[in-house]
Amino acid sequence: MAAPSIPTAGSGAATGDILAGLKKKVDVGGTLFRLSLFLSLLVSLLVLVVLVSQVLVDGWPVLTTRFGDFLTTGLGSQPEISGIAQGLRGTFYLCLIVAVVAFPLGVGAAIYLEEYAPSNRLTNFIDINIRNLAGVPSVVYGILGLTIFVKGVGIGAITGGSTPLAAGLTLSALVLPVVIITTAESIRAVPQPLKEAGYGVGATQWEVIKDHVLPYAAPGILTGTLLSIARAAGEAAPLILVGTTTGFLTNIPAWWDVSQVRERFTAMPIIITTWARQPQDGFKVDGAAAAIVVLILFVVLLNSAAILLRNRFEKKRDA
Repeated sequence: MAAPSIPTAGSGAATGDILAGLKKKVDVGGTLFRLSLFLSLLVSLLVLVVLVSQVLVDGWPVLTTRFGDFLTTGLGSQPEISGIAQGLRGTFYLCLIVAVVAFPLGVGAAIYLEEYAPSNRLTNFIDINIRNLAGVPSVVYGILGLTIFVKGVGIGAITGGSTPLAAGLTLSALVLPVVIITTAESIRAVPQPLKEAGYGVGATQWEVIKDHVLPYAAPGILTGTLLSIARAAGEAAPLILVGTTTGFLTNIPAWWDVSQVRERFTAMPIIITTWARQPQDGFKVDGAAAAIVVLILFVVLLNSAAILLRNRFEKKRDA
């Protein structure tokens, strides 16, 4: 059998022709796919810029003339004197209740399903249903909250169910599947050798989870939780069904007054929805747009906190 020939200097021209032919070959499918992705991103950014610009233009008179009073004044019958102080406090306590309830329950459920529960039909059935619940419309959770937390348990019976506690529990049920899913995916991303190293030095399962799994998965867990809370801050349908106040409130409680979790309240999405239905342009255009800008800033702050926490824990993990 003849040995394969070794390319010599004389074969350089042939090699150059082959390389030139390879360079001339264009991946048409890959180029079109990359172009479609770029166009999708461009269209999404364009729509976002148009929406935010329109809201800023509509709310600019309020934001530039009485932004401070707009944040500290309560609801009123005249658009020139109305503010969103009560809505800000209501949204703040809603997010606080969601964080206190959904975060430990979601993380605990994900840890049990990923680390302790056996892999069988029951756990697969539970996992599928959790993912299905994450896609259920928010209005369904509003009906659930009205049936269980308001009429069933009787939270806020004196005030007709319009309390941050009942609404916060409803929103906690809304974001709980998302928290479980994001936490479970973060735990699955933990390298198996990291767990085996812990078991190799004699650590128990709980010690491996506490000292290795959770610190490694912390960036993904915190990011998913804060993004879920940001989603809850903008939900209006569950709050309307639970019975959040759409009219006037006489008092403006202090930020640290925790007794307001069992009193009548309103929230930013409810204020925006109510003002958008009013006939006066001061409510329907200027006031609603300014309230939307404030809510966007609130959500951006939560998202920024998620990014900062993720980066901090990633640096700590990599170190």
